[in-house]
Amino acid sequence: MKRLWIIAMIIGVLYSCKGNSPKVKTETAGALTEQIAASGIHNARTALDYQGTYAGKLPIAGGKGMIVIMTLGNDTYIKRTKYVGKEGVSEAEGSFAWDESGNVIILEDMTGAPNKYFVSEGRIFQLDMDGNWISERFDEKYALHKQKEEATP
Repeated sequence: MKRLWIIAMIIGVLYSCKGNSPKVKTETAGALTEQIAASGIHNARTALDYQGTYAGKLPIAGGKGMIVIMTLGNDTYIKRTKYVGKEGVSEAEGSFAWDESGNVIILEDMTGAPNKYFVSEGRIFQLDMDGNWISERFDEKYALHKQKEEATP
């Protein structure tokens, strides 16, 4: 009887350790958000107040960075960009679509620049050209923060 009890305890311990395997880092924001959507959790499109103006300074290769101000409306955007140390502000506007997960917006009329952003509470994160995280997930260097008032570059 004592052996049966010990065997049952060993099986219990092994079974309880089964769910504690290390998590594999998801390469793309799309794959991560698809997993979230499949689990039945709310997504950014339906659960967040994403509309508004976001601003921040994003790093660029070979430069001092760029100041980006993006206003998101009802499936529309206006994006203003000013490169630090250079004159002038460029502006692009158009529509955006949500990916299947409802957590990443895709600027439809944007070419030659990153056009995918992961939408989070009070922030949007620029993704690379393929929709992958540029650095570590939720890296503040690639975040635009929601503004309380209209921002200007």
